[in-house]
Amino acid sequence: MKAILFIGLVWPEPQSSAAGTRILQLVRMFQSVGYEVVFASAAVRSPYSHPLSREGVREEDIQLNDSSFDTFITSLKPDIVVFDRFVSEEQYGWRIRQYCPSALTILDTEDLHFLRRARQEGVQRNTAPDYYNDITTREIAAILRCDLSLIISESEMKLLLQTFRLPAEILCYLPFLEPKIEESTMNEWRPFAQRKDFVFIGNFLHEPNWHTVRLLKTDIWPKIKKRLPRTELHIYGAYASEKVNQLHQPKDNFLIKGRADDARKTLEAYRVLIAPIRFGAGVKGKFIDAMQAGTPSVTTAIGAESMTVDDVWNGYIEDDPDSFVEKAILLYADSKVWHEAQERGAGVLNATSSKAQFETPFLTYIDELKERLHTHRRQNFIGQILQRQHHNASKYMSLWIEEKNKRR
Repeated sequence: MKAILFIGLVWPEPQSSAAGTRILQLVRMFQSVGYEVVFASAAVRSPYSHPLSREGVREEDIQLNDSSFDTFITSLKPDIVVFDRFVSEEQYGWRIRQYCPSALTILDTEDLHFLRRARQEGVQRNTAPDYYNDITTREIAAILRCDLSLIISESEMKLLLQTFRLPAEILCYLPFLEPKIEESTMNEWRPFAQRKDFVFIGNFLHEPNWHTVRLLKTDIWPKIKKRLPRTELHIYGAYASEKVNQLHQPKDNFLIKGRADDARKTLEAYRVLIAPIRFGAGVKGKFIDAMQAGTPSVTTAIGAESMTVDDVWNGYIEDDPDSFVEKAILLYADSKVWHEAQERGAGVLNATSSKAQFETPFLTYIDELKERLHTHRRQNFIGQILQRQHHNASKYMSLWIEEKNKRR
């Protein structure tokens, strides 16, 4: 039986973040074509970690900087290894290449971390993003060392190909793999009259979400509430810290609700999602959840990046704060405008994140790549150089740490 090993920096939490949803979609995709799936992580499980074993996935606890991992992978002999982000590849990539050299290595970037960092620093400094930060070299080196890297955003594909001149052969555009929104699904959505209030949702370990909530609190929501005094804004998100909870102000109709057990079911109750996101990267899971729930949204160009079709959106895209407020109020108050936005959202999601459209071609490409892996690797000569350099540096650092831990 074919085996695929996922190495996770953390155990997946699909109800906490889009990253957890993404990795779970990949797990299920490979299961559907007969792979034995093994998920390994050195992280401690949380109460919200997905019960992978219930889905037939073998869970393995591994240790960082420990030769027990070498024994584990030598016994497993995986056909494919998937790193859930570049840090996982840095930690375990050299061991995979030493003990399982014929395994196809895939990096699921989730989103480009260096792009997220550049945009965040640009907002903080009020300057244009500088892509050449301390994360850039590490992340692109990991991409070059792997046989294939999965890119979730077309904008990020363009950046890697045109700005950083990476070989197209080692990159694969693979968006979220969502079921098609059928007319029967749309007929079951809660109607306009049975929905009320505004909503925002996002994992608070993710800095763009915290920044967005502060912007809502200080700039956007006071203007909306002045015009729609009976409405409320409900803020949901995993891992809300005390600084988040301190924003809870019932007198201002600004309510911190904490974790949503099911994001899509939660969003079904609300009329409009508002998300004035100023930085970030990748594709935002909150909007996919909103479209699946039939909830229109107002966001920024960064928020909707790589999710529109000919500039069509599930509501409105506005970067100017005053225009953002006006469109949010229009979408909330006008049922005709609202229904049109809802229908656009279904079309956008079906065109940009269709499981039926992307899954089979991707799996076919993986099979082809495995057949010509030797040739594929020879064509990525820069990657071969980086593998050798990283292997030596990481190997001896890891062995030193392991020996140091033993002496303790």
